[in-house]
Amino acid sequence: MTGTHQTLALVLFSAFVAVTLGITTWVSRNRHGSAEEFYAGGRLFSPMENGFAISGDYMSAASFLGISGLIALYGYDGLLYSVGFLVAWLVVLFLVAELVRNCGRFTLADVVAARMRERPVRIAAGTSSVVVSVLYLVAQMVGAGSLMALLLGGTSGAAQSWTVVGVGALMVIYVSLGGMRATTWIQIVKAVLLMAGAIALTVLVLARFHGDFNGLLRAAADRSGQGRDFLAPGLRYGGSWTSRFDFISLGLALVLGTAGLPHILSRFYTVPTARAARRSVVWSIGLIGSFYLMTIVLGFGAAAVVGSDAVRASNAAGNTAVPLLALDLGGGEASTGGTVLFAIVAAVAFATILAVVAGITLASSASVAHDLYASLRRRNRPGRHSGKQYSEVAVARVAAAGIGVLAIALGLLARDLNVAFLVGLAFAVAASANLPVLLYSLFWRNFTTRGAVWSVYGGLIPALVLVVLSPVVSGGPTSLVPGVDFHLFPLENPGLVSIPLGFLAGWVGTVTSTEPPDEAKHAETEVRALTGAGAV
Repeated sequence: MTGTHQTLALVLFSAFVAVTLGITTWVSRNRHGSAEEFYAGGRLFSPMENGFAISGDYMSAASFLGISGLIALYGYDGLLYSVGFLVAWLVVLFLVAELVRNCGRFTLADVVAARMRERPVRIAAGTSSVVVSVLYLVAQMVGAGSLMALLLGGTSGAAQSWTVVGVGALMVIYVSLGGMRATTWIQIVKAVLLMAGAIALTVLVLARFHGDFNGLLRAAADRSGQGRDFLAPGLRYGGSWTSRFDFISLGLALVLGTAGLPHILSRFYTVPTARAARRSVVWSIGLIGSFYLMTIVLGFGAAAVVGSDAVRASNAAGNTAVPLLALDLGGGEASTGGTVLFAIVAAVAFATILAVVAGITLASSASVAHDLYASLRRRNRPGRHSGKQYSEVAVARVAAAGIGVLAIALGLLARDLNVAFLVGLAFAVAASANLPVLLYSLFWRNFTTRGAVWSVYGGLIPALVLVVLSPVVSGGPTSLVPGVDFHLFPLENPGLVSIPLGFLAGWVGTVTSTEPPDEAKHAETEVRALTGAGAV
C-alpha cells in the first residue's frame, strides 16, 4: 500500500479512536459507580438504541472481513456463515430475549441460579462465559492484525503483533473507564458506520455489473479459478464425508450458538423491560439481516473484481478481501478514489473490531466479578455486603485487564486463521455449554443444580478437548502448531458432538441427582419469565 493509503486510513482510524475515547471519558465522569450502571448502563436505553448496539456487537470482524473473504475464496460454501448468523436470531427472538430479561440481572448465571444452589452454578456458568468470550476476542484480534498488515506492507508480522497489542489496550480502557454505557454508545456509532460502509460498497459492486446479479456470479466463477464449481456446494465442505459432517457441525454451531453468547445476552439487561428487549431484537434482526445479505454481494464481488487468487495472495485466510475490493472499486491503487475508499473501509473495519472487543470484554469481566468473585466472596465473608456492588465493579475492571492480556497472547498465536472460522469455534462452545443449561433452566420443571453444573461442563470440556484434538491445532499446514500432528478428531468444528453432549449431560445429571427439584422456585421463575413480575 502507498503512503497515502496508510496516512489517510490511519487518520480516519485515529479520528474514530478519539471520538470513542471522548465518549468513554464523558461517561466515566458522569457515572455513579454502581454495578447496575457498570454492567447494564442503568437500564436506560431505548429499544432502537439497544437494537443498534446489539447489531454493533454482533456484526463483528468475522462478519465484515471473514465471511466476505470465505465467500470470495470458496463461493457457495462460504454462504453458510451468512445464513447461519442470520437464522440464529430467530432462536434468540422466540426462545431467549424476553425470558432472559425477566429472569436475570447482569449475566447468564443470574438466570440459571434463580432456581438452583447459587455457588456451583455461578462458578460453572461464569467459567463457560469467560472461555467463550476469550475465543470470540481472539477472532477480533486476528482481524485487526490482518488489516494492519495489509495497510502497512502486506504481510508485516511486526505490524500484526503491535496492532493486536494496541487493540487489546484500547478495549481495556473502554471497559475499565466507561462500562456498559460507553460500550453501548460506541456500538451504536460503529453500527451506523458499518452499515453505511457496507451499503456504499454493495451499491458500487452492483453498479459495476449494471445491477445484474447473475452477471456478478458468472464473473466471480470465471475469476475464481474453479469455474461453475465455485457456485455449487462442495468446494470447501463437500470433498469427503468428513467435510460434509463438518458442514453440519458448523451449521448447528452458528444457528444455536448466538443464544449462548454472553455479550449478546448481557445486552438484554440494558433496557427497562422485557417488551423493550424483544423490540430490541426486532430492530437488530432488520439491521443484521440487511447486513448479511450485503456480505454475499461483497464476497462474490471480491471474487469477481479482485479475483480469488489475488485475495488469497494478500491473506491466505481471505481476511483482506473487502479492503482490496474497496481499493479496486474506487479506481485502483494509484487513484484518489481508490485511496479514499480503501482508507474508509479500513477505518470502518477497525471501528468494528474495537467496538466488538469492548462489548465482549465487558461481558467476560462481568462474569468474573459478578459470578466467580462474588460466589467466593459470599462463601468466605458471609453476612458482609456493605460496598459489595462497588467492590464487584473494581474486580470487573481488573478482570478486564487480565482478559485483555490473555486475548492478546492467543491472538498472536492464531493470527493466520480466518476470523469467521475462529468465531465458528466460539459459537460451538457457546452452543455446547451455555445454551443447554439456559433452555433447561427456562423450560424444564425438574431441572436440578447437578443437572445445571453437568450441563455446562458436559458441553464445555468436550468442545475444548475436541478443538485441541482437531486439525485446527495440529496436523495440517494451516494448523496453529503446523510442525506436529496429534489430531484425533477429524472435524474442524466440534458442535456436532459437543452440543448433544451438553444436553445429554444436563439430563443425566438431573435424573441421577438426589436433590429434589424446587417446585416453588420453578413456579416463581416461570411466572417471572412470562409476565415480568418481580423482574429487576
